[in-house]
Amino acid sequence: MVTLEPEPVLEYGRKKESVVQKKRSKNTLIFLVLTLVGAILLLLSIHTLETLNYQFRSSLHSASTPPHLFQKHSYCVHLGQEPSPKEAQEEQNLLDSIAWPEPPPRHNPIPLQETSDPAHSKFTILPAEDWREWRVGDQLKALVNMHDFQGRIKSHGGDFLLAKLHSPELGAGVAGQVLDHRNGTYSAVFTLLWEGPARVEVTLVHPSEAVAVLLRLREQRPDRIFFKSLYRSGLLSETTTCNLCLPDNQQPVCNHTDSRTGDPWYCYKPKLLGCDKRIDHATGGYHRDLLTNTEAGLFQSNVNIKVPIRASGSDMIIVQPEKKDKAEVESNRVRAEPVRVIPSGYYFQGSWRSLGGLAMRQFNDSSAITQCLKDKVMYLYGDSTIRQWFEYLNAILSEMKEFNLHSPNKIGPFMAVDSTHNILLRYRCHGPPIRYSTAIASEMHYVANELDGLAGGADTVVVISVWAHFSTYPMKVYIRRMRQIRRAVVHLLDRAPGTLVVIRSTNLQALDPEVSLNNSDWFSLQLDTVLRAMFRGLDVLLLDAWEMTLAHQSPHDLHPPPPIVRNMIDAVLSYVCPEKI
Repeated sequence: MVTLEPEPVLEYGRKKESVVQKKRSKNTLIFLVLTLVGAILLLLSIHTLETLNYQFRSSLHSASTPPHLFQKHSYCVHLGQEPSPKEAQEEQNLLDSIAWPEPPPRHNPIPLQETSDPAHSKFTILPAEDWREWRVGDQLKALVNMHDFQGRIKSHGGDFLLAKLHSPELGAGVAGQVLDHRNGTYSAVFTLLWEGPARVEVTLVHPSEAVAVLLRLREQRPDRIFFKSLYRSGLLSETTTCNLCLPDNQQPVCNHTDSRTGDPWYCYKPKLLGCDKRIDHATGGYHRDLLTNTEAGLFQSNVNIKVPIRASGSDMIIVQPEKKDKAEVESNRVRAEPVRVIPSGYYFQGSWRSLGGLAMRQFNDSSAITQCLKDKVMYLYGDSTIRQWFEYLNAILSEMKEFNLHSPNKIGPFMAVDSTHNILLRYRCHGPPIRYSTAIASEMHYVANELDGLAGGADTVVVISVWAHFSTYPMKVYIRRMRQIRRAVVHLLDRAPGTLVVIRSTNLQALDPEVSLNNSDWFSLQLDTVLRAMFRGLDVLLLDAWEMTLAHQSPHDLHPPPPIVRNMIDAVLSYVCPEKI
């Protein structure tokens, strides 16, 4: 009997089949992984191409579409929470207060030859009214007559002029007030505050026709500076355009409005990711070619942007000492003037002297500042013009040590401590819109929310500077942002009356054709007027950066030079540590 053994071939076949199945499974897994990676890469490539295509189309649209074909009305519909009736009335009053004279309406664009020309215009110092000599305390007036490029007298107002009285020899300077008589003539009014030489300087910042263009851009093109945000989840990321207001009829938007303040912020929704995947905030770029050729002629350096107007006759006077017997009479006469001719202060020998009743102190060394800030906390909120203060104090205070918070350069937040003297210095930028390279979205805190988190008290100094990044938006945007900050300031002072709150006003800056369209001093002046009105009557210190930069001999700069920053800080410290009598 023969016993049959299992055939080795069958067993080998089973093993071979098992190996093949394992290889197939492994190959299937590898194929699936490669397919997934390929799909992700394809999606990223599609997104990149779409982004590039969008940027190209945006650039092409901006370059090829004449300004008059852009939408006629602002698409800034979503400006945050609707105001109450009382707030709406305040809003309208503020808008009325900054209404600017417009050129007479015309069917055709105004040719450059018919616009205001500083080279053909002149100012004349008017003679003293009641006596032959100019004296300290007197009021000086200069009459400005504007002409066009053909030398013809202008018949309407609306030009944006600046005026100051200064003496480089004495390191002295004071801002003047300009009155628009609406007929092509203007008065520049000054208070004489020092003995010796004083020179009048009048500058055309923009002709009235250029101001009309700036007004149109502010209302109709708030997107001329735009932003972007990165959305990311794992390996997938998308970048979209963001702004304080976006046309929502083009594509879906992500609503990133602050839940506490109601301050609006929107981004176009990513195609593949959810709105909760937002990572950062950055400046996207600038739309250019916003003007027609005729309008571009209104914005020319050394022609009609910040060009001095020459004097007809002498531009200088010699101021004599004040006559004691006329002091009271002259003081009453000045107060009766229908414009604000008493400035907030003036420079003498390079130091700012306040006229608000406070004795100014000079904190010329590190030890003086340290003793004043001992046992105090200083919070600095806002834009880069207040970040300068952090940088200045951190550099000058010898025992101040900055903590490394791994914050992006120039963005923050920043913190420095002098543990020996118990001084804490903190800076944080305000929330969107703020023009930075790239910042973490979660670090974009709103100033009102920060103020709500402060305990406050006699050991706390809060300085707020929020203005420079709002110049491209309709004024209602700024009014509503400042309303939220004002509300938070009122609450802070209610719970901690000893807190010193400082509101830093706007300041002048250097202008060229491109800067003028986004950051003109005219925009800043309008913001400044609203800012002062909204905080008037509150127990806060208004730091008049506008006059401090106008009256100084240094060229205008968005970030004022160290001598002006030092004088600003001296003014605040004089309130913190008043001079002992």
